[in-house]
Amino acid sequence: MLILIAAAAENNALGKDNDLLWHLPNDFKRFKKLTSGHPIIMGRKTFESLPGILPNRTHIIVTRQEDYFKEGCLIANSLEEAIRLTNNDGKVFIIGGGEIYKQSLEIADSIELTRVHGNFEADTFFPEIDQTQWELVNKEYHEKDERHNYAFSFLTYKKRNNL
Repeated sequence: MLILIAAAAENNALGKDNDLLWHLPNDFKRFKKLTSGHPIIMGRKTFESLPGILPNRTHIIVTRQEDYFKEGCLIANSLEEAIRLTNNDGKVFIIGGGEIYKQSLEIADSIELTRVHGNFEADTFFPEIDQTQWELVNKEYHEKDERHNYAFSFLTYKKRNNL
């Protein structure tokens, strides 16, 4: 099962200058809970924006750089190669960035999206979710509070032909 996981604003903004646009502790907790124990596929810039290697996950970095190397990570030169490197793990998560999301949207089985309620200036965006291809199967709304500067919703989409 190939799952896209992201936090995107109402205007699909993901980030700017290789950084997140918000800090939502409950989103980080959900990300950790869902991805722990599974391979995560990401672009090079997304990997380089992380604080380091995330525990209990196989990191697969997609890059066009032939000689790219990061200790503790697998390197692929295409999304297809990255998927092959997962060794058919039951769940594989695509964690960004924008270009990797676009490439994987057609072949993904589900989307775990944290929708941040607001519009943001960004240079990286999540692709538009085509409602004829995807069905929203779960929604959990969270108000803004002292730890979260923005209201947000956890959304789960399943590809319609997989329902």
